[in-house]
Amino acid sequence: RYSLFYNHLKNIEESEGGLDKFTKSYKTFGVNQLADGGIYCKEWAPGAEAVFLAGDFNGWDPFSHPYKKLEYGKWELFMPPVDGHSPVPHGSKLKVVIRAQNGALLYRISPWARYVVRDEDKVNYDWVHWNPPQSYIHKNPSPKRLKSLRIYESHVGIASPEGKVASYKNFTYNVLPRIKDLGYNCVQLMAIMEHAYYASFGYQVTSFFAASSRYGTPDDLKEMIDVAHSMGITVLLDVVHSHASKNSEDGLNQFDGTDSCFFHSGYRGNHQLWDSRLFDYANWEVLRFLLSNLRMWIEDYRFDGFRFDGVTSMLYHHHGIGTGFSGDYNEYFGLHVDEDALCYLMLANHMINTLHPECITIAEDVSGMPALCRPVAEGGGGFDYRLAMAIPDKWIQIIKELKDEDWNMGNIVHTLTNRRCEEKYIAYAESHDQALVGDKTLAFHLMDAEMYTNMSVLIPLTPVIDRGIQLHKMIRLITHALGGESYLNFMGNEFGHPEWLDFPRIGNNESYHYARRQFNLTEDDLLRYKFLNAFDRDMNKLEERFGWLASPQAYVSEKHESNKVIAFERAGLIFIFNFHPYQSYVDYRVVAFKYKILLDSDAGEYGGHQRLDHNTEYFSEEYPHNYRPNSIMV
Repeated sequence: RYSLFYNHLKNIEESEGGLDKFTKSYKTFGVNQLADGGIYCKEWAPGAEAVFLAGDFNGWDPFSHPYKKLEYGKWELFMPPVDGHSPVPHGSKLKVVIRAQNGALLYRISPWARYVVRDEDKVNYDWVHWNPPQSYIHKNPSPKRLKSLRIYESHVGIASPEGKVASYKNFTYNVLPRIKDLGYNCVQLMAIMEHAYYASFGYQVTSFFAASSRYGTPDDLKEMIDVAHSMGITVLLDVVHSHASKNSEDGLNQFDGTDSCFFHSGYRGNHQLWDSRLFDYANWEVLRFLLSNLRMWIEDYRFDGFRFDGVTSMLYHHHGIGTGFSGDYNEYFGLHVDEDALCYLMLANHMINTLHPECITIAEDVSGMPALCRPVAEGGGGFDYRLAMAIPDKWIQIIKELKDEDWNMGNIVHTLTNRRCEEKYIAYAESHDQALVGDKTLAFHLMDAEMYTNMSVLIPLTPVIDRGIQLHKMIRLITHALGGESYLNFMGNEFGHPEWLDFPRIGNNESYHYARRQFNLTEDDLLRYKFLNAFDRDMNKLEERFGWLASPQAYVSEKHESNKVIAFERAGLIFIFNFHPYQSYVDYRVVAFKYKILLDSDAGEYGGHQRLDHNTEYFSEEYPHNYRPNSIMV
């Protein structure tokens, strides 16, 4: 693997003038404004017989502006300025016109297009030349690389209680302050890369270099990121390089009239489950396209890193379909591994680490590929973090299948601590996957229909709501403290957002009712959502103070099956959880030295029963317990 990576790197140095020049192609491909007012256009269309540029600027004449053919399937066009001004005004609609091998004329959006829009009366997107007289200028530096990542996974379009597509502006001025107040120091943005189908959650990308116009303009997104940086919030992009939409009119598919171009041809170029196209990572121009895409998001928009979606699909020729992973090394090494895709990921991380070492990369891999989060120089994948994807599945399985008295403490601890040595994991109790229609969030699993009727503080606390609120807090805290080196939460789940997430589509009569986040629920003093919101905030603030995510893995001193108690030490703190459904304990011995309560899920401000005295200080005695010399009674 390292040999393949090194050979690619060597070829880039020898034939392209180095990684810096190779990945700066986003400044030359597509349609680019020159300093003298002229326009330079460049495309890669190896299957085309001829290439032209048409649009508002030439009355949509498909033949008046032909490209010149270059080597290796590339085409270029230079348009001089007209009276010192650009021949293609800002806001002009454009198309690349491809004469295919069969003679057909194909009107395409450039793969490198920076801005595409869809009129309400149209199905397809239009490519719009984005060259405003004055682009947004960033005012604030990016935050320094964080030791403890507390990630707020977000979707701009649903970030409003109203049933509509919310905007970048709304997120900037209404949501970012909320994220800051909750103690999260990083926001991970989904569905930013342009996608024609809103209900795809952003995972069927059509224009890789364009920020989604349904939320606003590119400058609106730049302002949003700039404001986040002013608050000390790191901003990550959920990048989709594992596949692409099958759209051809406004996507990459059949751009040059062939089945291949950016993708494998035939069966290998199609994903069975996702109904999408799969990139040919062995192709030189595909590497240029994808690597330049990453660099553009960092340098133009000031993103601070990426969460790579669908890494498991990239790593294996079987794409993880119908395949389980037990951890046996034969599952990770062999002909079933797509070495070209893995080499691309190594190149991507090497490029980012070389040109922008302050940036962070995260892998969404369910397989557990060894060394994915070790440096490329060691032969690793080069990622900084990987998602601990077994944790949310475990919590859902426990809640759905087991009675409270049958919860297995050892199994919970094993799932939360079972991670590869010296690879950093992002722990989460639930993400957007659990919130989608067809599944349920933790809160909805725990409280279900009673969330509609019994969340008011004016109503006596029912057993279902009481159990749900307490377990919601405990599950999130133990995941936060024990499960990894970073923590992630999907927007709204911090306060137990009711119901599910469902985007407007034919199946729900194009309704936006479930495509929103009801942040207003936490602002109503008569609703119990405020308790969960407050606990999540204080949990994050406590981590900010003590930094357990950046500390070595916890020492678990107790996982008592009959008592249903888990206790562990991390970052100088003692965490004690009583998961017993009805048994409380007096004078319970745990490993500790000096003890004073810092966070208590049973506190009144979190919807608890206030059974503990927070003013009491407990001092240890020299009484050995669970292989530690000192202990206390709590």
